[in-house]
Order: sequence, then C-alpha cells, then structure tokens
Amino acid sequence: MTNVKSSDHLVKNKNGAVLSLTLNRPESLNAFSPEMILTLTEEFREAQLDPEVKVIVLSGSGRSFSAGGDVKTMGQANSAGVYDHIGRLNECILAMKALEKPIIAAVYGFAAGAGFNLALACDLIVAAEDSQFALSFSQVGLVSDGGGSYFVPRLVGPHLAKQFMFTAEPIPAQRLYQLGVINHLVPVALLQEETLKLAGLLATGPTRAYGMIKKLVDHSMTATLEEILEQERITQTMMISTEDHQEGIAAFKEKRKPNFTGN
Repeated sequence: MTNVKSSDHLVKNKNGAVLSLTLNRPESLNAFSPEMILTLTEEFREAQLDPEVKVIVLSGSGRSFSAGGDVKTMGQANSAGVYDHIGRLNECILAMKALEKPIIAAVYGFAAGAGFNLALACDLIVAAEDSQFALSFSQVGLVSDGGGSYFVPRLVGPHLAKQFMFTAEPIPAQRLYQLGVINHLVPVALLQEETLKLAGLLATGPTRAYGMIKKLVDHSMTATLEEILEQERITQTMMISTEDHQEGIAAFKEKRKPNFTGN
C-alpha cells in the first residue's frame, strides 16, 4: 500500500487496484475547501487515466464523512467568489460522473449539504448504521448545490426531495437504505472492512463493462427509451471485442471463475 498525501486536505492511498481518497479536514467535519475540491477533481481525472486503478473509495477522516460547505466562511465571499467556488464543485461532480470506474462512498457520522450530494455523486454508498444525512441548505437560506437538485428527486421522487430540502431534517441512514439510496448498511466498526471488501470484489471485475454500465444508467435518467436502446446496441457491439468478454465466455465454458483484466 502507498500512502501519499495529495494535499493538506485530501489523503490518497493506493492499494493494488483500489484507490482510496480521504477528505482530511477533521477539525471542520471535512467541510469543503477550494484546495480539497480542486485536488479531488484532479485525482478523479488521474484515476481515469491510470490503468492500475479499477475502483475508487471516497471517505472522510475524523468523526464524519463531510459537512459540505464551510459555514464558518459563509457570508464572507462576494457573488463572484461564490459563483467560482460552485463552478469548481461542479467540475468535481462532473469528473466523478465521467470517470468510467466505480466510485464507492463510505459514510459515517454526518453527510450534510454538499457533503451529502458528494456521496450521491458516487456510484454506490456503504453507510454506517448510525450515520445521518441532511440537505441543510435551507437552514442558512440557500438552495442545494453540488447536484442535489438533480440526484435527490431521481432517487426519492420530487415530493420527498422537497420535504428534505424544505425542512433540512436529519435523515437516518436506515431510512435512506429503505428508499434505495444506500446500498449497504453496516455497523460503524465494520464500515472500512465491508467497503474495502466490496471494492476488492469490483476490482476483479470487467472494468470496461462497469464503465459502460455507469454511463448507460446515468444517461437513462434523462434519455428516452429509444435513445438508450440504441446506445445499448452500439455499446454492446463494441464490448464483444474486449478481452474481458472473451475471458468471460471461456470461463463459462470451462466452468471456472473468470480472470478479468479490465481490457
């Protein structure tokens, strides 16, 4: 395992095919800083180009995943500064969605505001049983940023999305698990172990197929059935020439477990 501190606000660990990125401002519950967001965006873009990386795990240090925007600095920036900051956050979210590899969020403590939305931008969420989530923007007279207005209605429907955003109520992880927002709910003591177990499983899978699945599912949220059918047709035509497809067929015929390489 390599432990490389990408910046003061983000810690990078690479263990084989699994890249772990840890938000590292524990004294502020990992509230976002410009440095953190810029470095996180760079890491996602580099992960796309690194053939050794198959899966990314995103977590937080200290007591929580992330409190989102830093309330201590709110009210100090002018409109231009806010516009630029949210632009950097948008680039990070788009880099996550463009990354053709699975991203797993490991959440404990609190995921609030844009911290919640950062977790939603991941492909899978593993959460501690006692963790809580909140779309807390309205408490300070703001609207959601970081993609919440896109992700939340698609996951829970517009009525619940408005309720969560209007009231800023804490949402227990159990409820989000029941709603299908969280994939795995585990005791906090097992969060890292279970997340890395899932990451390890995906790391041995057909990476290119995962990337195309991610693109198709994400696009299906705004595409027509006709558009998705055609995209599936084109993508499948490309996928049959991959080494992983050939290995999968060979393994099936030989009644063994496939040895995928991500090619």
